Amino acid sequence: MATYEELMEKDEQYFAEAGRISYYSLLIDHADQATLVDIKGKEYIDLLSSASATNTGHSPKKVTDAIKNQADKMLHYTPAYMYHEPAIKLAEKLCEITPGDFEKKATFGLSGSDACDGVMKYARAYTGRSNIVTFQNAYHGSTYGALSMSALNNNMRAKMGPNVPNVEHIPFPDNYRGMYGKAQPNSIEEYLAPFKQMMETYLPSEEIACVVVETIQGDGGLLEPVPGYFKALYELCHEHGILFAVDDVQQGLGRTGTWCSTEHFNVEADLVVYGKSLASGMPLSAIVGRKEIMDSLEAPAHIFTTAANPVCCAASLATLDMIEEDNLLQESTRKGEIAQERMQKWENDYAFIGDVRGFGLSIGIDIVTDKKSKTKDSQTALKICNRLFEKGAVLIAIGESVLRFQPPLVITDQELKQALDLIEETMNEMAQGKLNDYDVSGQGW
Repeated sequence: MATYEELMEKDEQYFAEAGRISYYSLLIDHADQATLVDIKGKEYIDLLSSASATNTGHSPKKVTDAIKNQADKMLHYTPAYMYHEPAIKLAEKLCEITPGDFEKKATFGLSGSDACDGVMKYARAYTGRSNIVTFQNAYHGSTYGALSMSALNNNMRAKMGPNVPNVEHIPFPDNYRGMYGKAQPNSIEEYLAPFKQMMETYLPSEEIACVVVETIQGDGGLLEPVPGYFKALYELCHEHGILFAVDDVQQGLGRTGTWCSTEHFNVEADLVVYGKSLASGMPLSAIVGRKEIMDSLEAPAHIFTTAANPVCCAASLATLDMIEEDNLLQESTRKGEIAQERMQKWENDYAFIGDVRGFGLSIGIDIVTDKKSKTKDSQTALKICNRLFEKGAVLIAIGESVLRFQPPLVITDQELKQALDLIEETMNEMAQGKLNDYDVSGQGW
């Protein structure tokens, strides 16, 4: 068996640099529930859930049994031409759990990125309009449509243009910081103003097909919107015949304590995108939308040879069953409340914690240089992550300075307490200056 050093040397030789954001060298051998085990046998509490792709935990038996059973029956036959029961059942189930008192249909892909591309296709086809509006600081994925809608990091776009045209970005309604460097958040009307001005001056509303939102911006820093903004935006869109689409790849399927994050904001999206945890980390994405929108394209406008793979669909059906049977929506909410109650105390105790925010087990801890200016402190955030890694917990920083707390929904109360204890120990070390000499150069986004 290859050693850790040998494998890392091969990785450096053969794995292209653009495919991984560097944090620390965790070479995982196996995982179970909320525990990761590296190649040397050291255990870690997983507070990242494989970027929120393993909401039901690692290798849950209900899901792995479904995978094995389906694999023994048939590995794949493309739904581009033929039919299989797992895909039919999954389409029905997703239409049932997605909010909206209207007829729906679903279609499948391989990743959240291609599903976001599909939203652009369906929105343009249904409305006959060409323009898409998304948000500054958004992350929708790495395929050309998805990265064109993203506006988070220059390295996502550098040296790859031209991007997909007719995509505009407006400020996200951040409930912690305001627009254009302002420390305090803006009002609903102030956040809507750039969009309204856009429609009044250079982009007629009748030429806008869709607004695509992350109701909670994920990789942008787990940002919450000012209360009431998305309801106001939703009504404004429908007033002008503009579709309202939600990218729920990271925040959906129990992560925030609901099937779909829109349930927190009193809106029913015309199109919803799922991915990541849809099949417990197996490659599968879905678009669920109003029937009339999903009927606006004909084959082969959005088909993929290996989409809706029956093994992945079986894994997804088992995943959704597990979320229901084990009450993981409620558990996400309950455990999130336990975590935030503890974290709110840290916000009072530590000068470098500016904000704690989130829904369910999707929580961001914003690390700042001081609470008044709210200046992001990426160095301190990464030092905390590195020290936690040494202690046996996996946590990363996103949005420059935000600790991303997204453990599997199946994390036990004991594991949750242990993780919070480790974070608090690390915060104390940070406050005492014990982490000042940590080198975090070249890490993170």
